[in-house]
Amino acid sequence: MNAKEILMKAVVCDRSGRIIQALTHYQDGIKILMDLVNEETDAGRKKVYHSRIKEYLDRAEQIKERISRFGHSGSLLHNISIEDGATGYSYYTLFGKYLSNEVQEVLIEEPYLIERYQFQNLINFLEVIIKNCADLKFVRLVTKTDNKNPENQMITLDNIKADLSLREITLHFTFEDTLHDRKILLSSGYVIKIGRGLHIYKPNNPRYTLGMCDYDFRKCLQTDVDILRIKKVS
Repeated sequence: MNAKEILMKAVVCDRSGRIIQALTHYQDGIKILMDLVNEETDAGRKKVYHSRIKEYLDRAEQIKERISRFGHSGSLLHNISIEDGATGYSYYTLFGKYLSNEVQEVLIEEPYLIERYQFQNLINFLEVIIKNCADLKFVRLVTKTDNKNPENQMITLDNIKADLSLREITLHFTFEDTLHDRKILLSSGYVIKIGRGLHIYKPNNPRYTLGMCDYDFRKCLQTDVDILRIKKVS
């Protein structure tokens, strides 16, 4: 798609309240416009491009700031302290009751998606939200770059993206190497903060034992989970 088509999608998402997806399209469209500015030699056209870029950039920054505030505000609904070695804490058990048809967008900020088990945790989480959020349309994933094997990381994420697209769900992933905090934002108005992010489970040892597939049987690492209620993301 060209910049115009992407930015039109951004505006449509913005007006319909899907601001997580709108932010992604604004950022992608702005990048293309900036590339066009650098290649443009006509002063008049450059001025038009700069005006458009400022308009969309201002709106993108407003949305970005709003999403950022969601992660630091809201009323605490539930705090769960998980002891080392505890079981019975699958993703669904932890926050399944907050998953519903109201969830159209999900933002996942998870710094560490490098090892095989970390991608397995991501897949398990995606299975839970897709199974329980029938109207889910968009997932934005923010993570760090795998500096040792970036190609494998990209291939794995692209495969997941392609698989979700078969279910008419868009996965957009981006890299922020300064990312530290972990959080999950549901567009229905909930923020889930887990001290260890998605990676709260110990490896099965031996591998072929209960907990391999059903995470309620999997032993956990010590961590805390906070679930906050915020205004609906729209």
